[in-house]
Amino acid sequence: MEHLDLAPCAATQGTVRLPGSKSISNRTLLLAALSEGVTEVRGLLDSDDTRRMLEALDALGVRVERLEDPLDYRVHGVGGAFPVKSAELFLGNAGTAFRPLTAALALMDGHYTLSGVPRMHERPIGDLVDALRELGAQIDYLGNPGYPPLAIKPWQNRHDETPGLRTRVRGDVSSQFLTALLMALPLSGEDVRIEVVGELISKPYIEITLNLLRRFGLQVERHGWSEFRLPARQRYHAPAVVHVEGDASSASYFLAAGALGGGPVRVEGVGRDSIQGDVKFAETLAQMGALIAMGDDWIEATGPVAARGGKLRAIDADLNHIPDAAMTIAVLALFADGPSTIRNVASWRVKETDRLAAMATELRKVGAEVEEGADYLRIVPPAALTPNAVIDTYDDHRMAMCFSLVAVGGTPVRINDPKCVGKTFPEYFEVLGTIAR
Repeated sequence: MEHLDLAPCAATQGTVRLPGSKSISNRTLLLAALSEGVTEVRGLLDSDDTRRMLEALDALGVRVERLEDPLDYRVHGVGGAFPVKSAELFLGNAGTAFRPLTAALALMDGHYTLSGVPRMHERPIGDLVDALRELGAQIDYLGNPGYPPLAIKPWQNRHDETPGLRTRVRGDVSSQFLTALLMALPLSGEDVRIEVVGELISKPYIEITLNLLRRFGLQVERHGWSEFRLPARQRYHAPAVVHVEGDASSASYFLAAGALGGGPVRVEGVGRDSIQGDVKFAETLAQMGALIAMGDDWIEATGPVAARGGKLRAIDADLNHIPDAAMTIAVLALFADGPSTIRNVASWRVKETDRLAAMATELRKVGAEVEEGADYLRIVPPAALTPNAVIDTYDDHRMAMCFSLVAVGGTPVRINDPKCVGKTFPEYFEVLGTIAR
């Protein structure tokens, strides 16, 4: 297996321009494709996940031009109906492509199959399929019930005695199910009400979706976090230009590096004006003792006032609102002054891998004592980290990026399958090297 050995870092300092947000990139591409008109998407993330979405849109007959800047695209919207009525789509392990495309295609007049890598076929989608079936979608499982791959047939609009469409979806498994419904259901032309069953997790990701829907001319009425209404006869309208923010989840690794290595380390592309919930990672980092400064589109982290080698403060926190960036906090807990507990992250189990189990296993390799619960980790840092631990990454980009921080904190580490970072940040290790001293 290919691996990367990371030498211990003495200090960190510098500025990083972040790649585009994965969540914003794939949402924007699909909304632009469904719109009436042409959208220029600037600063799109170049990664495996966005390539899967671009390939899918091409297969569905959407014209997408790459502009002079390789991160800028012009998307010619299809006005709500994909021209291609039969297609087989391979979407890798891109949940931000698979779930919204499932919902959009389920409301169209075509025959489609959607598949991915083996791990995607282990990631649940049954709650989304059930919600779509309530509306008359014709979706069949081609493997295990409740999981991809899927076969989609033409939509049969299902009315009852009450005008409009009604459906319900669980909120406690993945916020991507609700995002998919919100993005796709304007295609119905109906007045739609969506009931969220149970507590909605990862609410900041729904805020991203609502923000982008407004930019594409769509109205959504939110009643708390338990019901959403989309008025009838709405159309997607292309804004002239959409600028994709830098990826706030990716920012977490560099801000953490600033805290561990002294800093200052500044990330550009996200800041106080960001629509991404993961910017709140900076607040959690401040609770652990880092010094944080923030502008409209930048955040800067400096290590605690204590001398280099000083400890971060231990933390006991509910991090349901920042599930991706919470993984970074789990690794930072190795450098804390006592046990830390990360709570309410059950959604980790249905991500690119079972992240609760994977994090517990790999944290133990570097010497931590770890208690793994159904939705939490309790991490007791060792007196000294185990040098040259071999970290398995489970084909999960965030596992690789998180555990690179072991070296930033002064302990050599080996990362297996480092190219898995291509899912969202192909140049991650090279960029990390620019701030390491």
